[in-house]
Amino acid sequence: MSEPKPPTPTPGDTYKGWLFKWTNYIKGYQRRWFVLSNGLLSYYRSQAEMGHTCRGTINLATANIAVEDSCNFVISNGGAQTYHLKASTEVERQRWITALELAKAKAVHMQAESDDSGDECPAAPPSSGQGGGCRNLEIQSTLRTLGSKVEDLNTCNDLIVKHGSALQRSLSELEALRVSGDVGDKMKQVTERATLFRITSNAMINACRDFLSLAQSHSKRWQKALHSERDQRIRLEETLEQLAKQHNHLERAFRGATVLPSSFSNPALGNKGGVSGKGDASDEDDDNEFFDAMEDPAEFITVPADPKYHRRSGSNASGFSCETGMDDQSVNFDELSLASNPESPQTLELEPVRQRRTRIPDKPNYYLNLWSIMKNCIGKELSKIPMPVNFNEPLSMLQRLSEDLEYYELLDKAAKCQSSLEQMCYVAAFTVSSYSTTVHRTGKPFNPLLGETFELDRLKDCGYRSLCEQVSHHPPAAAHHALSEKGWTLRQEITLASKFRGKYLSIMPLGSIQCLFDKSENHYSWKKVTTTVHNIIVGKLWIDQSGEIDVVNHKTGDRCHLKFAPYSYFSRDVPRKVTGVVTDKDGKAHYVLSGTWDEKMEFSRIMQSSKGENGTEGKQRTVYQTLKAKEIWKKNPLPEGAENMYFFSSLALTLNESEEGVAPTDSRRRPDQRMMEDGRWDEANAEKQKLEEKQRIVRREREREFVKAASTPEEADGVETGTEASEVSDESAHPDNYQAMWFDKFDDPASGETLHVYKGGYWEAKEQGSWDMCPEIF
Repeated sequence: MSEPKPPTPTPGDTYKGWLFKWTNYIKGYQRRWFVLSNGLLSYYRSQAEMGHTCRGTINLATANIAVEDSCNFVISNGGAQTYHLKASTEVERQRWITALELAKAKAVHMQAESDDSGDECPAAPPSSGQGGGCRNLEIQSTLRTLGSKVEDLNTCNDLIVKHGSALQRSLSELEALRVSGDVGDKMKQVTERATLFRITSNAMINACRDFLSLAQSHSKRWQKALHSERDQRIRLEETLEQLAKQHNHLERAFRGATVLPSSFSNPALGNKGGVSGKGDASDEDDDNEFFDAMEDPAEFITVPADPKYHRRSGSNASGFSCETGMDDQSVNFDELSLASNPESPQTLELEPVRQRRTRIPDKPNYYLNLWSIMKNCIGKELSKIPMPVNFNEPLSMLQRLSEDLEYYELLDKAAKCQSSLEQMCYVAAFTVSSYSTTVHRTGKPFNPLLGETFELDRLKDCGYRSLCEQVSHHPPAAAHHALSEKGWTLRQEITLASKFRGKYLSIMPLGSIQCLFDKSENHYSWKKVTTTVHNIIVGKLWIDQSGEIDVVNHKTGDRCHLKFAPYSYFSRDVPRKVTGVVTDKDGKAHYVLSGTWDEKMEFSRIMQSSKGENGTEGKQRTVYQTLKAKEIWKKNPLPEGAENMYFFSSLALTLNESEEGVAPTDSRRRPDQRMMEDGRWDEANAEKQKLEEKQRIVRREREREFVKAASTPEEADGVETGTEASEVSDESAHPDNYQAMWFDKFDDPASGETLHVYKGGYWEAKEQGSWDMCPEIF
């Protein structure tokens, strides 16, 4: 400011008055009552609101003050809050500017002093109790007293300078008037000024003495309190770190103790709440070892079936026709038919096929504060927020979808089942198995670019091949198609919605998954459950799956209801527990499934059901009498050193392996993802930003083309009847305006859902090496 500033007001001073504040384009500037006090500028609709309703407050310590014209000025604190204000006159505006600048300077000065003193008492933990609160009040009171004393010293200094100057002038005038007759009057005036100067000097001396005394009396106490607060903060940080480590150790110990195989096989644990018993070789009586009763809040419980059911040999259908032939290993419903079938998957796996890689470069140990980035994402849709590759794993979302096929053998076996109910059990087990790869995978997959594809050709290895394509960017949606020589087709379209809630991150997969079998023409569909990433702020990240899945056979009406129990420290159940019941179209239960989504699933055939006792919530639970539980699916062990390779499974390690002949849009060709896998994270971050900016440019170009097309005579009538330019822009961003390369939208009459279905042509184009139609996205 070029103009001299007025004297600094005392800490208790406030500045009030009417200003016009910009509200919106409809109402324009509105008259508001503003109050400037203690470095804060607040406003109200009227003076009467000051006692109860504040409309907004901005802290001047971090604010910028800018003058626009003679009456207008702007106050902003970096984008979160911006006030466009207008005074009635230029003089009034200058008064406000002066007051605001002074208040800002004082607020910055007080904040700097607070930071220098290390005073963090207001952020003290609750454990400090009432003593900490009293100490804070005492310090604040002392600071206010010292502040007032300093202001008194400033005032006395100004008065001393003023009266000293006046005294000097009087003495000079006295020298000039020695010879005149007015010496008496001048002597009297000098005496008065000298008296004022003496009084002011005494006041200055007294104020200095009081300030010095007060500062000395509190200096030692403040130093002691400061050291105490610093020590306490250090102890709290160390305690918090130790608690986080103890939390992780206890959690690992608890999970390790509850997921041991013995917990599934030991009959003594029958009352501890678990899943079906495994039946070790040491069991003496197979007729008496079945399963463990399920605890509340389960909707049903299971009890051993009558032994007479175990002696049946010819009356039971499917794999249970020979119960004595089942050992304690993994058994399936169609085990006998698979063992005698020369086309079983086991014979195919013996063929020498391409050797694929078993390792990738170890994950670099780059530290990045997750909370420093995620704190700005609370409540937002994370798919629209650019994230550094430090939070990623070197796979795209398309490759993660392809990982669902890791346990494709379940669908191969399901395709050979004669009974739709048995087939339902395998489809349900396949549904659960797709989550087993996520238990340690806390890294975020790369968001695919629009038009990006990924092929997984395992026709020679496993008898299937699949193709994924990113068919929409906002919202992100991927279409997946897998076809097997064993007579099944898997197709899905998944749209991910994610929200960060502060302590955890929720990922909600939207869309449908469908499985079709050629021989039986059975058509299944289901949806995915919610994935939650915990301990975002402190502790080790861990993942949980929770929710319910209904697997429906649209041809027969059979249904399997799966329940993924959320993890709880206080539950006596096995962590990551999954239970399910297979019912026919009439609602009659035939099979019970139980297990965990990260280890294994078991099934039991229901021989009889009845209504049992009431649960803890007063609901009557169904009691199922079942045969001995057998294993239907078990997770493959992770490769050696997986903890250094993003906890990838054997299949995941091969997904980003370079292959010849794939489309130019394939995820394996994505440069930032390849750089991250090679450990060049800085280069990967730079390349990722280039690809995202390139995608935004293409998107804007597509929007311009859409707006241009909408301006044709055929569209003009629609625009004239009220279509806004913003609406045209929104329409252009709709995924319908992007035509996928290999998928078309299809209205499925069986499930009543609309999804992208493979339209063919990809594998033919690969054989011919003709990729001219593919867009350039990398």
